[in-house]
Amino acid sequence: NEAITSLDESLASFIECGVAFHHAGLIHDRRAIIEEAFRKGYIKALTATPTLAAGVNLPARRVALTSYERYEPGYGRYPISVMEYKQMVGRAGRPNYDPIGESILIAKNDEEADFIMEHYIYAKPERIWSNLGAEPYLRSHVLSVIATDVAHSERKVLEFFSKTLYVQQMGMEPIVKPINEVLKSLEEHGFIKTIRNRIEATSLGRRVSELYIDPLSAAIMVDGFENRKSDEITDFALLHLIAHTPDVTPKLYPRRGEDERLTAVLELHRDELLIDVSDMYMGAVEFEALLGEIKTALVLYDWINEQSENVLLEKYGVEPGDLYRIVSTAEWLLYAAQELSKLMTLERLSSKIRVLRERVKFGVREELLPLVSLEGIGRVRARALYNA
Repeated sequence: NEAITSLDESLASFIECGVAFHHAGLIHDRRAIIEEAFRKGYIKALTATPTLAAGVNLPARRVALTSYERYEPGYGRYPISVMEYKQMVGRAGRPNYDPIGESILIAKNDEEADFIMEHYIYAKPERIWSNLGAEPYLRSHVLSVIATDVAHSERKVLEFFSKTLYVQQMGMEPIVKPINEVLKSLEEHGFIKTIRNRIEATSLGRRVSELYIDPLSAAIMVDGFENRKSDEITDFALLHLIAHTPDVTPKLYPRRGEDERLTAVLELHRDELLIDVSDMYMGAVEFEALLGEIKTALVLYDWINEQSENVLLEKYGVEPGDLYRIVSTAEWLLYAAQELSKLMTLERLSSKIRVLRERVKFGVREELLPLVSLEGIGRVRARALYNA
């Protein structure tokens, strides 16, 4: 009787969660509900992506991994790192939640079991190496050092980076040339300027640093806005523009059989795109990346036109978790685009991007924005109210 009563209470609470989600109609609300229901024990098991398994504090008694390999588009299957394995199984027996934790890594045969024991169970995590030398990280950090008035000369910038983990591990020589190239690139894009040997951040550069976006993403946006009149810029072109930036995650790739359809969409919208894509036709890798950008733009375009998660999954193979990340990233990048357009005094474009950002946030057509701004009204209920 106690067990049945407990189960009834759990089901009742979970039904309340489901009703709350139905009313809200938003991806991030459902995610929060699932996390909370899992913590309280209403949901007994989760099938999770590596991101959820490693990054969110969802305590579990038991963690099971079906394989030590992962498929990466363009690379095939490869073994995960020991560090990643330790992070994922670390969800089991979280401090302050559970005194016991169990982890299972499934082997296909005895030989693989021996390999797993040696290379994962008893293995030590790999040494941590700094990635600061990679250009995407350098771009943001070099601009930040100048924009926050930490350094105003090349010598001072180098002095700052001489104290980083990267230099302690790799030495100073490998990073000097990349920093010089980044400084040159930042000046070419108008993010910094040199006045009497003193390097200063421009108003554009300071705002880019405050927005925490890759300066290259900002440069792509600024160039795109300068290439076309505000009245000629379409929603699809804006969605493709942010999909073209290095900050967009996750990266989508065309599935088998999608190339023809995505190429047709590309040709249909080619004249309205805000970047020159002619060079991307030259190589197979570049063209695949371009089709991936078109696919990302299509997913977002269907999302703001109120297509359901199930439709997007069936049409593009985009899982709800990936859809959540794409939508969140797109909203963030559109906010950055809106702020940059303000600095460029493109008021009409800024207003257009603001509306598009709200549509991406809620996944609705423009006429539903007044309704979804009300608490408890999501895309599903808003459409029903509007139609009524």
